[in-house]
Amino acid sequence: MSKELRLLTIHAHPDDESSKGAGTVALYSDTGIKTALVCCTGGEEGDILNPAMDLPEVRSNIASVRKEELEKAATIIGYDTVHYLGYRDSGMPDSEANSHPDCFAAAPIDEAVERLVKIIRAERPHVIVTYPDDQQGYRHPDHLKVFDISIPAWEAAGDPELFPEAGQPWEPLKLYYTTWSRSRIEALHKVFLDLGLESPFSEDWFKRPSQDHRITAKIDVSAYGQRRNDALLAHATQVDPESTFWFGLPSGVVAEAYPWDDYVLAFSRVGGITEETDLFAGIKESSNRA
Repeated sequence: MSKELRLLTIHAHPDDESSKGAGTVALYSDTGIKTALVCCTGGEEGDILNPAMDLPEVRSNIASVRKEELEKAATIIGYDTVHYLGYRDSGMPDSEANSHPDCFAAAPIDEAVERLVKIIRAERPHVIVTYPDDQQGYRHPDHLKVFDISIPAWEAAGDPELFPEAGQPWEPLKLYYTTWSRSRIEALHKVFLDLGLESPFSEDWFKRPSQDHRITAKIDVSAYGQRRNDALLAHATQVDPESTFWFGLPSGVVAEAYPWDDYVLAFSRVGGITEETDLFAGIKESSNRA
């Protein structure tokens, strides 16, 4: 593999890139695939969850602090490029932040899609990873908006008649939804209990609708658990190093219990493959690598 293969991931806030699919990006980066990240907001509304970082100077400069954290985490994961879509964190529904005129949730769809199309055309990814159509488990306005702009951008990026000022057309070949599977939660929950530890997975986790029947790709990231943890820890305001949810089990134990990142193939221009172990399946064999 070489830099002629390219991956683009789209996330809502700084730290999402570390909690969702970081192992996959690290794996592909290590094998020579060019990786790019789109972060749609500055994460201004994120709660400071690490007591050691709950300081006046941090709270008053949270946007710049979170940008620095993201840059550090992206380097750890192995991203070649980080793009900022340029919107403000929308906060949760009915919050003051959710009515801010600069928030992502309030952005006109065409405006946000054009910004994303411009990045897609610049990066020319073969594979895009974004958030799913079904987000019943966690309906943050910014996560929903990521989906809302990703599909129109996927469709528009290769059309020369759409957003002509956004660069030369480029048609990505595959688009995936990232997901945390029920099987993963069940496997880790069982390990906690088997070790006599209190599980961080409450009953609410098991009330969320399962999407496991939709999963089409399972990427073995067993060698990248510690790297993901290191990337999470780079988000020092957002991740408590004492969190049992993130760090209650050694990375090797997690890898043994559930070694995969899971994805749903949503759209493909190289044919439909339902049991994949590689997001670039069907592309590596293709001659369309320009």
